[in-house]
Amino acid sequence: MLRLIGLVAVVLCAFAANSILNRLALTGDDAGPVGFAAVRVTSGAVALLIIARFAGQPLAFRSRKRVVSSAGLLLYLLGFSFAYLMLDAGLGALILFGGVQVIMFATAVAVGEQPPLLRWFGMGIGLVGLVWLLAPGGDDDVPVWGTLLMCVAAVGWAAYTLVGRGAVAPIGETASAFLAAAPVALFAWVLSGEGLGLTATGWALAMTSGVVTSGMGYALWYALLPQMDTTIAGLAQLLVPVIAVVAGGVLLSEVVTLAMVLAGGLVLAGVALGTLSGRAAPAGRR
Repeated sequence: MLRLIGLVAVVLCAFAANSILNRLALTGDDAGPVGFAAVRVTSGAVALLIIARFAGQPLAFRSRKRVVSSAGLLLYLLGFSFAYLMLDAGLGALILFGGVQVIMFATAVAVGEQPPLLRWFGMGIGLVGLVWLLAPGGDDDVPVWGTLLMCVAAVGWAAYTLVGRGAVAPIGETASAFLAAAPVALFAWVLSGEGLGLTATGWALAMTSGVVTSGMGYALWYALLPQMDTTIAGLAQLLVPVIAVVAGGVLLSEVVTLAMVLAGGLVLAGVALGTLSGRAAPAGRR
């Protein structure tokens, strides 16, 4: 159990780092949103292909699941990049993973999982914290278009995550999704009118996001998903915006208010309750 918790913590930090890397590249004019996404997914695809070969895991392109997975990955990558033209790293991660949590919890209930009462309570506490963070008050309004774009990214990431729960060869299947998404992302980059030039910093940020915090991070996430039920996977991801808020304050000088700290504590409490409440009963059982 401790090993699983440690590995999940590594993955969640990687997910939060994606927000920081993307935001850094865009605010510094080192990359455009489509260019960053294209380099991110392409470099991740190359790294995952090498890892899959060494691990002896086959690629899987001819699959209906792979189409859904790749489409979800593209939706997430592009929505994520464009949203960070308008959102701070912590706020963007909050909207993304709050939306993912809601979608995954609702999907789990819809397909017959029966989360225990304490997990429902944990989800409620976590959502209260998220709403508090999303509407901190004052004169700073949350950008509407940025919020909508990050919600689109949340739909894509939830689809990608839910399909990934059934992965037999997680590294090979993750590599397949990245390899299928990369040509589409590169074509979108050519059509975007951004130009093909990134600064050296932009290339470094995008490739770090692609190879390390996306490719390797997602491969590990896929490998861990079968050890967790859907509701716990969704609850665990609520920790990502908390990590991103702290990292955004330290690395990007984004404002971290007392409300953010207190609301983050509610999120942590909700995750703890949901995680410690035991496994959900399958359909037809209590």
